[in-house]
Amino acid sequence: MRKLAASLALCTLAAGCGPGTPPPPSDAEAAFEKKLQEQFLDAKPGTVIEIPAGKHSLTRVLTLRANGVTIRGAGSDKTVLSFKNQVSGPEGILAYASDFTVEHLAIEDTKGDGLKINDGENITIRDVRVEWTAGPSKDNGAYGIYPVKCKNVLIEDSSSFAARDAGIYVGQSQDIVVRRNRAEKNVAGIEIENSMRADVYENVATGNTGGILVFNMPDLTLHGEHTRVYKNKVTANNLGNFAAKGTAVASVPAGTGVLIMSNPKVEIFDNDIGDNRTANVIIASYFISNFADKKPTEGYDPYPKSIYVYDNRFSGGGDSPDGLDWKALKVSMFGLNGHFPDVLWDGYIDTKAMTNGQYPAEQRICIRNGDVEVLNVDGPNGFDKPKVGKDEYQCDLPKLAAVELKGKA
Repeated sequence: MRKLAASLALCTLAAGCGPGTPPPPSDAEAAFEKKLQEQFLDAKPGTVIEIPAGKHSLTRVLTLRANGVTIRGAGSDKTVLSFKNQVSGPEGILAYASDFTVEHLAIEDTKGDGLKINDGENITIRDVRVEWTAGPSKDNGAYGIYPVKCKNVLIEDSSSFAARDAGIYVGQSQDIVVRRNRAEKNVAGIEIENSMRADVYENVATGNTGGILVFNMPDLTLHGEHTRVYKNKVTANNLGNFAAKGTAVASVPAGTGVLIMSNPKVEIFDNDIGDNRTANVIIASYFISNFADKKPTEGYDPYPKSIYVYDNRFSGGGDSPDGLDWKALKVSMFGLNGHFPDVLWDGYIDTKAMTNGQYPAEQRICIRNGDVEVLNVDGPNGFDKPKVGKDEYQCDLPKLAAVELKGKA
């Protein structure tokens, strides 16, 4: 009774313990957190911070500003950093570091992003799980695993669940490999945005709003190109969109498998893509996004070009698209029980880049995928004259080179 009374008194002094106010940490939890915070603050090149197995309740962001550091747990199912009672700093782990490795741990229930890494080089993220344990919610953090403005990035054998923007996101970065991960119950499962040279392979993206996204947005410091998406399983991404209004992913329709927007030089091949109820693959321009009323910045190309989709295994999908306009289009073209083709294209074209009504050969949209057809939805004219085609997309592009990371197998 004395301990309970003391806790209540402490809670009242701190901020008043009304409904929803987290209880104060126990003495053991407070001591563990203090020691861990000191390890992050005192880290130097070569430091290895070992976090033991167990569920550790933390109240403040862990910030690292030293290069050459490794943070290591006992496994993503054994070492759990819980931020359910977080009172300061929105992130779980925030690193401004190069030559940085984080591995074998889980980050749960942060107020903001789970793991964020800024302006780093030679980044390894391995066997890390980020999760909001109550499931999808607009109140969850935006990003699970989130390196931004980084170089030489490896994300492998990791997972992210229930982010309200992207589960595994790499933005404004160069030389990236994302492999053998799982993304589930996020708005965007895996997203590569405004990044150069990315290989995304052997991942599972399921149960998200959109499975794998390759975006180029205006007003950012780097314009992306050269992304290969292959050997992934992208299935049943039909979760209702719960993103914050005004964000790039808020316009992603539920039921999207792979979405390419405004990126050049993208290859989609050797994937299993199925049961995504709007479309298995969508190829789109900036003009179909919820930012279309804003003029793109100078130097930004809003059109998808040099897109190559080939040798994928498609199944199901396209039978119940998200949104009234998409539903009406599906019914008018294919009937109540019909479905869209596996590939949708919004139909926006860059007339200034065309010669005799065609893009140069190296800028075309090429679909070499057996009997797969393409639906040009005629977005510029409000879906007035949509058209299904196949032969006009039967072309080939030079294969993109594999991404080679320095110092990583």
